Amino acid sequence: ASIASAVEEGRTVYDSLKKSITFILPTNGGEALIIVAAILLGRTLPMTPVQIMWVNMITAVTLALALAFEPTEPGAMRRPPRRADEPLLSRFLLWRLAFVSTILLLGTFGLFVYERGQGASIETARTVAVNTLVAFEIFYLWNSRHLLAPALSREGLFGSRPVLVAIALVIGFQIAFTYAPPMHFLFGTEALPAASWLRIVAVGSSVLFLVELEKWAFRRREGARAAA
Repeated sequence: ASIASAVEEGRTVYDSLKKSITFILPTNGGEALIIVAAILLGRTLPMTPVQIMWVNMITAVTLALALAFEPTEPGAMRRPPRRADEPLLSRFLLWRLAFVSTILLLGTFGLFVYERGQGASIETARTVAVNTLVAFEIFYLWNSRHLLAPALSREGLFGSRPVLVAIALVIGFQIAFTYAPPMHFLFGTEALPAASWLRIVAVGSSVLFLVELEKWAFRRREGARAAA
């Protein structure tokens, strides 16, 4: 019984490590691609260095820590042992890194360009870009709770109190970041109208549905392989 409990705990820790990596690398990759794309296209940077620091130090850390408290995956003890030489960054995780980073790049940079095209000030457009990136991270956190199992279920959306607490904290941070006058001075932000928030949520939520579609495709492929 003690050995079985130790194996279960080890699998839980290993799964939590993979989930954290699956969350952190794509979100950081998306940030890097946004800056690289702006430089290559000769555009104004969608985010300033201090705004990127805010995203990394306040929001990303808060959300990533929530994954450390995830419960044991259903069926964890029914899985066969993994190979000792299996790399932590598998081909699947590398694909997920590229896939999600690209979604974050297109959504955040695209909405920044849209706001500028509508005549928004650089401060307003950057505030929109930062909040869009954070919205992506919030929705992607739900995807990251399970590597392949669906997140669009009651358990997937509401089955983790630490995740819900982390999301509530980040939303509070972003409201202060956007509307508190001291934040305007420190980070160069501007208050946003309701229409901007509608666009931010619509674009940010796209990652949830796109990754769930990707998961469904992988599950279907694995099911076909097992049947063969």
